[in-house]
Amino acid sequence: MGWLKRLNLVLEYIEENLDGEISIDEAAKIAYCSRYHFHRVFYAYFNVTFAEYVRRRKFTLAAVDVVSGQEKIIDIASRYGYDSPNAFTRAFRSVHGVNPSDARTSQVKIATYNRASFPSEAIGVEKMDYKIVERPSFNVVGKSKSFKFDDFTKNGQKFWKEYVKSNEYKALCQLTNGRPGTITGAPLVTVYFPSEADKLDEFLDLLGIEFIPDSNSEEFEVHTVPTATYAEFECTYRSAMKTNRYIYGEWFSATGYERDGDKPDVVAYFPMPYRHFSEMGVRWWVPVVKKE
Repeated sequence: MGWLKRLNLVLEYIEENLDGEISIDEAAKIAYCSRYHFHRVFYAYFNVTFAEYVRRRKFTLAAVDVVSGQEKIIDIASRYGYDSPNAFTRAFRSVHGVNPSDARTSQVKIATYNRASFPSEAIGVEKMDYKIVERPSFNVVGKSKSFKFDDFTKNGQKFWKEYVKSNEYKALCQLTNGRPGTITGAPLVTVYFPSEADKLDEFLDLLGIEFIPDSNSEEFEVHTVPTATYAEFECTYRSAMKTNRYIYGEWFSATGYERDGDKPDVVAYFPMPYRHFSEMGVRWWVPVVKKE
């Protein structure tokens, strides 16, 4: 069975169990891939995490039951997996903007999240070349912060935009004076480390330089990027997020590769003199293994 058919089966699995337990382990098993790889592919294609998509679908149907007024709200909460009416009310309000009791007694607007389909429209990048490269372990010195996939576009960009204006960032760059790293070949890198297995919707975002730690770098964090086999893609900073979505949403399914466990993605930046930063070169390394 092909990759896309398996993902369609995942969507069917979700729909059939909206009033019961839905497990990402079972979803990944249906998709025939690891939990983390499945999570990244799902997010890349639908722009929502697996857990959030399930929550939205559950509360789309729960709202129908609430508004109909035929059951007690506590019974509806129990059917959708909530032992606590208060927890159900908070979750309902986060999706629909109103409490269940208000939705039942007032003429209020209720949000509807339709079932997704896979594939939807193509992500739409031009022909993209890649190559498989082997890279040894190396150290990155810099600054890190944890983000959720759902809020990274807003909060992540804001955080790093402010950080690169700071004296701390200037001191970081002075450690190498712009010299490119030996392994990455770049003066600046971002490394995306997966979080713990039970926090698939989070990741650690590290901005830094390839550097061997010494007494001058003690004020900064030091992270080790392990030896890995990577699929290497080249793009511009402007198209980097679209490239990432293409990699996880289409490239993996087309090639038979799978993301290599808990190893990080590495993004290397190559500023171009007299050019806007959006046009600087980007080299994206995604750790891969050939799927058996």
